[in-house]
Amino acid sequence: MRKKRSKSIHQPALPGISEAQVPIVAIIGRPNVGKSTFFNRVLGTRSAIVDDMPGVTRDRITAECTYQGRRLQLVDTGGLDLSTSESMGQLIRVQSQTAIAEADILVVIMDGRAGLTPLDQEIATLLRDVNKPTFYAINKIDTPQAEPLLADFYQLGKDQLFPISAEHGTGVDELLEAFLPLLPVDPDDGERVPFPRVAVVGRPNVGKSTLINTLFGAERVVVSDIPGTTRDPVDTHIEYQGTPIIFTDTAGIRRRGKIERGIEGYSLARTLKALGRSDIAILILDGVEGATEQDTKIAGLLLKQGRGCVLFINKWDLRQDDPTAQTQFSKELHRRFPFFTFVPTIFGSALKGSSIDPLLSTIQSVMEAFCYRVPTARLNQFLQKALEDNPLPSKRRSPLKSMFMTQVATKPPTFALFVGKSVEVQTFYLRFLENRLRDTFGFEGTPIRILVRQR
Repeated sequence: MRKKRSKSIHQPALPGISEAQVPIVAIIGRPNVGKSTFFNRVLGTRSAIVDDMPGVTRDRITAECTYQGRRLQLVDTGGLDLSTSESMGQLIRVQSQTAIAEADILVVIMDGRAGLTPLDQEIATLLRDVNKPTFYAINKIDTPQAEPLLADFYQLGKDQLFPISAEHGTGVDELLEAFLPLLPVDPDDGERVPFPRVAVVGRPNVGKSTLINTLFGAERVVVSDIPGTTRDPVDTHIEYQGTPIIFTDTAGIRRRGKIERGIEGYSLARTLKALGRSDIAILILDGVEGATEQDTKIAGLLLKQGRGCVLFINKWDLRQDDPTAQTQFSKELHRRFPFFTFVPTIFGSALKGSSIDPLLSTIQSVMEAFCYRVPTARLNQFLQKALEDNPLPSKRRSPLKSMFMTQVATKPPTFALFVGKSVEVQTFYLRFLENRLRDTFGFEGTPIRILVRQR
């Protein structure tokens, strides 16, 4: 959601927040009051899954946006239930409490149609000891006739309540403008260089969320033995050797026939969307269970999407005492992933910090290859040498040398091969050129595309 930049306020009112920092605005409330709907409304996109069933959101879903020339980092949280004894509910509560601790501004959403509940009062009591700007929004007040429903909420003792309808957008601008003076002006106005994005993908319960938490050094996302715990893609920002990187935890990808309609279908769609906007994917395999047919299908999806890739073999600490295990596993990978021979493989454990530095170093190398551009002069020197070593088959029984190659794109590296009108370049020869490009220029972990064009 974006408006014309306001020029009346130039300094943020939040202590300790500079213009280079982005204030964190956390959305808090009990389950099923419309937090994710409000989150999507402010962003203007359907970034978080919305469903009538309580408890859909489990992790902290984060997105950065700009409102009237001011940046904010919006955080959607799972429903806060202080009395729950269920294991998943307790994990969600920890994530919500962490969001409260990290936030600069709190927005508390309550359901106007349901009225003030005991759980709402418990949350308000919890937040009394939190010394941060807190704004109470009463949701589902979508008509003037519904405004009398606000009366029940004045028992909270708050001077100002914000009636809103997250679904229809009513009152949302008034709420945002209330904490607008607390936000720093965005000096670049959205023209910053984007950070590299890395999606963590794989089957359910192979350790994706565990790896994200180890990378972050804290319980950034909910981890449980229950498959399908992660539903929304969760972005996590870290810095490695001075370079910011965005890691995205995604929902596990099951076989098509096992995917249920509704929430799981939405989760898969968001996983594919997160993959599409990423530069690199970390495909996690279970080192104990081994590679499966579903793993090969996910790998094929990554290749089709044209993402850089790193294979991470998880739970390897359980097999490290077997001296032949790594050799046998590598042979199995070569058999199941013959199209992935260019992808680097790391054997490690998502639980152990010792695996993090090799993984980040490999990601950095793959990112460099993903963005690498070969100068045209060097590329055509390479092409002439390749034609001398292995001439392109021709119906005229004479080798063809009048060809030209140039790189037309990066992410992934894409090349255009210009040939004569009557020349046909077979798939096996394109594969030969791809292998030669890798031998000459590297391109570790990134797919290569060669487009044949007639001169």
